[in-house]
Amino acid sequence: MKKIAQFLLLSALLALQACKGGQETKTVAESKEPPLRFCYMICDSKQLSSERFAPFSAYLSEKLGRKVEMVLANTFDVEGLAKKNEFDFFHVNSAVAITLKERYKAEFLGVDVQGRNGHKATGTLIARKESGIKTIADIKGKSVIFGPALAPFGYMAQYAMMLENGVDPETDLARYDIPPGALKHDKIMYGVEFGKYDVGAAPRIDLDRMAAADIINLDNYNIIAESEPMPYCTIGAMPHVDAGLREKVKNLLLNLKKDETVLVDGEVLKVLKRMGLDGFHPAIDSEYDIIREKLKRCNMAPYDKH
Repeated sequence: MKKIAQFLLLSALLALQACKGGQETKTVAESKEPPLRFCYMICDSKQLSSERFAPFSAYLSEKLGRKVEMVLANTFDVEGLAKKNEFDFFHVNSAVAITLKERYKAEFLGVDVQGRNGHKATGTLIARKESGIKTIADIKGKSVIFGPALAPFGYMAQYAMMLENGVDPETDLARYDIPPGALKHDKIMYGVEFGKYDVGAAPRIDLDRMAAADIINLDNYNIIAESEPMPYCTIGAMPHVDAGLREKVKNLLLNLKKDETVLVDGEVLKVLKRMGLDGFHPAIDSEYDIIREKLKRCNMAPYDKH
């Protein structure tokens, strides 16, 4: 009986090992592969972006059995890093993602899911109700505050809507400005809220966020116009990344659950919650065509003609 029991135990162990045969079993410490470099576009500030993406990087490291290093980059610096081959994967806004695909043959893997439109987002033009500004035509001769110059939902969408409705931001406005420093989308709202600008170009997702936090009251605003929903921030891979590794990362994205946790600096954190996301959606290239059209209309990279 003892020999039978030992035989059964050995068989079970071998079977278990066989089941694990197709899985990654190395730990990060055991891996001899070079670290993967994941470029994250800085959204609000370097510190906030580091805190936001550290759990996701740790999650990928844990699942891949390979260290994942964060490369935090300002929006305008991402393309330069791509040109010098300084990262393997990226998380950037959808306009920058298109530049990486068109100029450097990157591949889209997944799209952030957040807010009312899921994996898509919209840009709005807003004004305080007492301003009397209700239509895009009313913006002529007014002051406008845009978001970052490469932002699809704080600049591109609104610039395109003006052009499509007969308002040229370069000639028909009293002036327009782009706020410096961090938290640019919040500064759009504050600029309109406190009367420094007549009109703001705000992502709808940030309007909703600030309203939910009682920072602003949307009842006090006219949403003059809102763009079509378009793909939100995008995760992708550079062309030198092995196809098998790209697929692994893609599967990890699309199967990331809301309750998934990871240990970062001794603290257990929920990966998606720290990122401020509900999950990821498969990236469908044809859904980016509307952004490509607007980038061309606005003379923006990668289609700019100066």
